[in-house]
Amino acid sequence: MSHAVTAEELFASVKSMPSTERARFFMMLGDNAFQNEDYSHEQVFGDLANDEFTAREAAEYLEISIPTFRRYVQGGKINPSHVVGRNQFFATQDLKPFKRALRNVRRQPDTRGPW
Repeated sequence: MSHAVTAEELFASVKSMPSTERARFFMMLGDNAFQNEDYSHEQVFGDLANDEFTAREAAEYLEISIPTFRRYVQGGKINPSHVVGRNQFFATQDLKPFKRALRNVRRQPDTRGPW
């Protein structure tokens, strides 16, 4: 009867490998582990479509700081989907277009000049 390797045993084994062997292992894993699986965006993130984020999670999703996120909320650019006590929750369906808009603003060249 063969013994199945546990995640802890595998981790310990990988951790004890020389760095060159460890790098080779991860290259092999990356090249072979998921080569036959082509997941769509919906398959990977579909469960988040109707989910809600806390302010911290929303800021992380938008790739902005918490103070910047709070300024957007106070300025009415982002609105919570609902509030429980002092906790605000933000719908992913509202954050997604805002993230797209932020990304577009960041891509625009600076035309103000070098002064």
